[in-house]
Amino acid sequence: MGLKKHVPNLITSLNLLSGSIAVIFAVQGNLVLAAIFVAAGIFFDFFDGLAARALDVKSEVGLQLDSLADVVTSGVVPGIVMYQLIIKALPSSGSLSTDWNSTEFDLNLQPFALIGLLIIVASAYRLAKFNVDDRQTDSFIGLPTPANALLILSLPLILTYESVPMINQLILNEWFLVGLTILSCILLNAELPLFALKFSVWGFKENKLRYFFIISCLLLIVFLKFIAIPVIILLYVLLSVISNRKATA
Repeated sequence: MGLKKHVPNLITSLNLLSGSIAVIFAVQGNLVLAAIFVAAGIFFDFFDGLAARALDVKSEVGLQLDSLADVVTSGVVPGIVMYQLIIKALPSSGSLSTDWNSTEFDLNLQPFALIGLLIIVASAYRLAKFNVDDRQTDSFIGLPTPANALLILSLPLILTYESVPMINQLILNEWFLVGLTILSCILLNAELPLFALKFSVWGFKENKLRYFFIISCLLLIVFLKFIAIPVIILLYVLLSVISNRKATA
């Protein structure tokens, strides 16, 4: 028992480590590698909860560690990535200084691009609310931070691996990126119930919404590849809204 109680926290620590590495790549402007390590962190984030439930070793420390790891992986990294994307989208964007030996105080920041860092603030606030909200045991209120992180990190992947000029032009529009930043901040903290992919039973009737969503995700990924990621997030929100309206009708 003494050893197994540390297993979920170890997995959570791998999430934090992955996110920390992603921060380094994001700051350096290597957004593809940042996305890869964020995906690894989200993978560990999914399995630490499963391990805690399977081993029946939930703890308050584990809950807090999980949120701290998510702040880095699903909050700080998407914020830095959005900052870098806005810089890239600006007509007169300059290159960031990487002279770490300089003793001069040179605040080489793009003030307009700092808007992207609002994602970090909104993500941290969303995670803090999650820890004290007992309504989110079987569903979510607001967009989960990992889903928002995947939405933001999909943009550099689309730019790199998908050759659709119209979509690339849209992504590299600074006002689109600012609008997406504001939208993601709102979705993270909106009083919007969203279904969770947790199965208490495996019957189709009880989980038809979840099965429909999973099958749709697989088909979208096959046909749209990285472009599927923002489409999946949009589908997730729309299906939740439709489901909520049917439940209250």
